[in-house]
Amino acid sequence: MAAASADTRGTELGRYLKARRAQVRPEEVGLPAGAGVRRTPGLRREELAALAGVSVDYYIRLERGRETNPSLAVVDALGRALRLRGDGYERLHELAELAAGRASELPACSDHTVRDSVLRMLESMRPLPAYVVSRYNRVLAANPPGRRLLPGLWDWPEPQRNLIRYLFLHPVGRTIYDPWEENVALSVAHLRAVAGADPDDPELTALVGELVLKSPEFARLWERYDVCERGGGQKTFQHPRVGPITLTYEVMRLARTGGQRMVVYQAAPGTPDEQAMLRLESADARPEPVPSGHPEPGPARTPSLALG
Repeated sequence: MAAASADTRGTELGRYLKARRAQVRPEEVGLPAGAGVRRTPGLRREELAALAGVSVDYYIRLERGRETNPSLAVVDALGRALRLRGDGYERLHELAELAAGRASELPACSDHTVRDSVLRMLESMRPLPAYVVSRYNRVLAANPPGRRLLPGLWDWPEPQRNLIRYLFLHPVGRTIYDPWEENVALSVAHLRAVAGADPDDPELTALVGELVLKSPEFARLWERYDVCERGGGQKTFQHPRVGPITLTYEVMRLARTGGQRMVVYQAAPGTPDEQAMLRLESADARPEPVPSGHPEPGPARTPSLALG
């Protein structure tokens, strides 16, 4: 894939600065809020420039993508002024490196083919629910309990089976996660994190364009430009097949795949959550209810793993 142009890279850095500037209130950085209504949320450009010790003109050029070679000291100063920590601070540096053309290369193009060895690993995980996703969260393969953990997703054609799309646009996806608002905020922040180095990737732009048009909630969260890499944690499901269930999960990156990840869920032994998880493995578990407006799922496939 060809590298993005300098203008595009600089613009992406500028978008990030503008979005993060909007999240910082003046009083958080020791500035008076001032009288009257502020025309824009968060810090003004001149306020951020003063806090970072750069000229207003320089900062404006940086935010508009006209300045693409900020020094490490300037990037550090902006990060401190914006109160960035962790993933957010790292993302600022990554975008500055990309804008300056110092990034060695963009990530390899996403590969939607799942290796046979990975498919065997998915099968060996049973009864733990597990699936493989692409860089931008398209579900590429799953073992049977992994399929049953995401009811309704498999009603969609293979190219549409994306976890972000499922969260925002599928009726089950909007009710199965508890709390939904927290899960979607983290998912959008993760999508921002993995998208930062290649914002013009066609798969990404198509997904984001669709969701911005169809989901006001996604559009609002995407504009915030929150960034968070997800490497594991805990999720609670209000599952239509097995009822409430809380599972921990781990995320493992798969080498030489252009960003594929394996996600594996588990429950503490001897708990009601484990019993609910084991019912996902049972072939005679009661069928998933079909959401209104969605087709009946087709007959079960012969292979135990679903490929996308």
